[in-house]
Amino acid sequence: MKTLILLHGAIGAKDQLQPLADLLQNEFDIHLLNFAGHGGDPLPNSFSIDLFSDNLLCYIEALALKDVAVFGYSMGGYVALYTAKHHPDSIAKIFTLGTKFHWTNVIAEKESKMLNPEKIEEKLPHFAEQLKLRHQPNNWHNVLHKTAAMMVDLGSNNALSLTDYHNISIPVTIALGDNDTMVTLEETQRVAEALPNAQFKLMENTPHPIEKVNLALLADELRRFFRA
Repeated sequence: MKTLILLHGAIGAKDQLQPLADLLQNEFDIHLLNFAGHGGDPLPNSFSIDLFSDNLLCYIEALALKDVAVFGYSMGGYVALYTAKHHPDSIAKIFTLGTKFHWTNVIAEKESKMLNPEKIEEKLPHFAEQLKLRHQPNNWHNVLHKTAAMMVDLGSNNALSLTDYHNISIPVTIALGDNDTMVTLEETQRVAEALPNAQFKLMENTPHPIEKVNLALLADELRRFFRA
């Protein structure tokens, strides 16, 4: 049975991917993990793609996992590709969905402003309560602040350049929902074309939030790709 690790996105946690894991558990050896500071795990001083990549590597090494396949949702896909670039023998296959690849100072400022805890509490109280429960006993405000700071850093120093993708030779599927309003088709296709062994997949009737994704459709795509 192939090993499949599911990676959550920014300000998320592994519990969000449990419904997807349930759909795939009979066909794969499924693993879920929280990035540092997420899902109630201890908060580090700061967030970074390098730190989260180290979380993934430590998990793989601790369990002595081999021939690892990774599904990365949003930021999780970025972490997976970053890990494959810097540690080419750690991952065998990657499938990303809704990953934001193109970062500039302007984009980072726009995205980071959306992570204002006070505004979320005012305008999206239900979402604020979800974040509170997801990250307790940590203060979810701190999770958002550290994520926003990481985005600003990505804006001035993108952890992956287009030329970096040329050196990731493993099979990769770069997927994007056709209703994703955070990630552009252009940036997604550009990365898919830069990777030497990748395919682009446009998911129909699919928005960005993982809770609104058709998981049965996504599970079918993962089976098709990771079993090949």
